[in-house]
Amino acid sequence: MSSSLFPIALCLLSAVTVAATNLFVKRGGDVLSTRMIVSIAMALSVVPFAPFVPLPTPAVWGALAISLVVHWFYQFAMIRALHRGDLSLVFPVMRGLAPLLTAITATFVLNETPGVLGWLGLMIATGALIVFAMPEEKGGKHPPIKQAALFWAMVTALGIAFYSVADANGTRIAADASTLFTFVVWLFLLDWIGITSVMFWVRKGRVWSDIAPQIRDGTIGGLLGTVSYGAALWAFTLTEAANVTAIRETSVVFGAIFGAVFLKEAFGPRRILAASGLAFGLMLLEFAP
Repeated sequence: MSSSLFPIALCLLSAVTVAATNLFVKRGGDVLSTRMIVSIAMALSVVPFAPFVPLPTPAVWGALAISLVVHWFYQFAMIRALHRGDLSLVFPVMRGLAPLLTAITATFVLNETPGVLGWLGLMIATGALIVFAMPEEKGGKHPPIKQAALFWAMVTALGIAFYSVADANGTRIAADASTLFTFVVWLFLLDWIGITSVMFWVRKGRVWSDIAPQIRDGTIGGLLGTVSYGAALWAFTLTEAANVTAIRETSVVFGAIFGAVFLKEAFGPRRILAASGLAFGLMLLEFAP
């Protein structure tokens, strides 16, 4: 595989697996419990590698601290969004706005600025992704959109943009392969702490009864999440953060397909056209000079 296609393949792998992770989180019904199990499963999946990577350097610890804070912000916003709206509404909005917000943030933080065609492609892709948020008609009418769900989906998109830039910065501080694995392993090892603390705080006396029914879905989602984010972090070292986020957010297409197949949500002609617009926008972004 050519060097230009490899990061695209990594991003597409990440897109499929992040959509599957969110499907498992949503379908269990208790988003907080399932998301906590996902985070713990992701931590456990990297424990065997921990003894074989170097300890973080002070610079990597600093990058990890920033990444953990924005990851926790993203997780709490996502839980609120998924609790308040259907997967077919909140997932496209929170993933669809993220590439544009990432590009804007990366311009100031990482000094990464797409060219004119890149910005055009990014806007086309973002617009196509947002189209997925418009519910399909049922009985000739569009179901109402919950404003609270839409608000938290937009906050989640901001969180995705922040953690994309923070993690891209962290992977670049980790200049060699061994230090990169240190960043990835320790990020996963520590990421579960925030959401688990919240779970024990708000579900006092019933933590086990709440998480027990979600263990299977949460564990599967966690393993898929490890693959998804590991692929994304690798891609961050190979191409610009905005490109990674934009291609990764094709996950809304896979999410819509999963929703149609497993959650019986609609996937009509409008979403097929939106997928075509998405592909065109991403090609402009990836291959523009």
